[in-house]
Amino acid sequence: MAENEYTARDLKDDAKVAARDISNEAKGVAETARLHGEELSERAQQVARNARGRAGEYAENAREMGREYAEVARDEARRLYREGERRAGEVAEYAEEYYDEVSAMVRRNPAQSLGIAAGVGFLVGLMIARR
Repeated sequence: MAENEYTARDLKDDAKVAARDISNEAKGVAETARLHGEELSERAQQVARNARGRAGEYAENAREMGREYAEVARDEARRLYREGERRAGEVAEYAEEYYDEVSAMVRRNPAQSLGIAAGVGFLVGLMIARR
């Protein structure tokens, strides 16, 4: 039989070598993780920069569209205002024509006009008194 000369000291030395190897391997893994972490961090920063850039583009597009819609709204408001002025002028012309017609009728038939006015006044008085 062969004698095994593997002693406790040899076991201790082998354990130290194994521990050193594991330590070195752990340091390598830690370094790799650190490098990957830096890469991930850089990638995250790049994504954030891209997101800020796109958000700025979208905001600028929204501002531009807002300016365009505001201009369209102002143009439409101006058009409606001019249309309102034109129609108000037409109403004023019609009112003036009717006033002239009524005035001429009152001058031609003063008694009849006075009777109509009295009747209308009486009816308005009755309606007001009932309230």
